Amino acid sequence: MSVMVVWASPNVEGLTAAAKDRIVEGITRAGGTAESLHLCRQKLQSCQACADGWGPCRQEGRCVLEDDFAEIYDRLIAAQGIVFVTPVYWHDVAERLKCLLDRLRRCETGSGRLAGKPCLLVACAGGTGNGAISCLQNMEKVAGHMKMSCMDRLPVIRFNEAYMLPALVGAGEAFAKKIEQQ
Repeated sequence: MSVMVVWASPNVEGLTAAAKDRIVEGITRAGGTAESLHLCRQKLQSCQACADGWGPCRQEGRCVLEDDFAEIYDRLIAAQGIVFVTPVYWHDVAERLKCLLDRLRRCETGSGRLAGKPCLLVACAGGTGNGAISCLQNMEKVAGHMKMSCMDRLPVIRFNEAYMLPALVGAGEAFAKKIEQQ
């Protein structure tokens, strides 16, 4: 089984990268294939709300902007499961992930190709960690708009990283096994 692990931190050695690595380790341990997609290395433009607010995204499930979005969308569609891993900025997802989710949500209105797709949500908050839960709630709302199936929502904060990072290996493994059963 193949799982796309989408992560959005510019810090390749920080908490978010460590969380992504543990999820990938768990998926691999379960016999799955994890493909990591670092959004900070992708060319992604923000939604332009074309025409009257909806371009061909609503009717055709595609975006008119010419960047890496179409390829990313195809890879997400092809994956058997998706993990979204984000740092928490101001109680919300990182801007790079928000950019992707905004465009996915619009295209999914027109296509529904991610409907029912299993997903795992991980929010990594430094500092006090107070924004992790609200970030996960925001991610779950977006996944719900796209009719994706959220399997788990995992907050990783400075207080719990010592036990949550190892737990993410188990979460990745359980996620991969659940996908395999479907």
